[in-house]
Amino acid sequence: MTDSPAELPQGPRSAAISNMVVRFVSAYTGRGPTNARTHISEDLVTVVLKDTLTKGERSLVRDGRESLVLEMRKAFQNTMREDLVAGVEAIIGRQVVAFMSDNHIDPDFAVESFVLEPVSSTSTEREQNSG
Repeated sequence: MTDSPAELPQGPRSAAISNMVVRFVSAYTGRGPTNARTHISEDLVTVVLKDTLTKGERSLVRDGRESLVLEMRKAFQNTMREDLVAGVEAIIGRQVVAFMSDNHIDPDFAVESFVLEPVSSTSTEREQNSG
């Protein structure tokens, strides 16, 4: 019998989130990052991605079109928002109340951050609904 994603220990949950984010970035942009590391704290999940830019985006950067690349990346992140949030919620087992995302060109990094509903709010609601 396997645990549901929300019941996994932090290490496997971090790996599951990293893998999920890499899959979505790859599906949406045509190329996934070469490295992803997820950090989970009390009410925050942050995924740091390395080497995210496509060959075409790197070419645009070389031609001085960095702002265009960042604008395109922001558009991809907004388009992926629902899938990424749903994936984190399924793995963590808590609601995401805010999603923030940004890219840095040189060095090539991206950060996806998910603010989770506080545990105390979730616990209180469950206690009220069961009583």
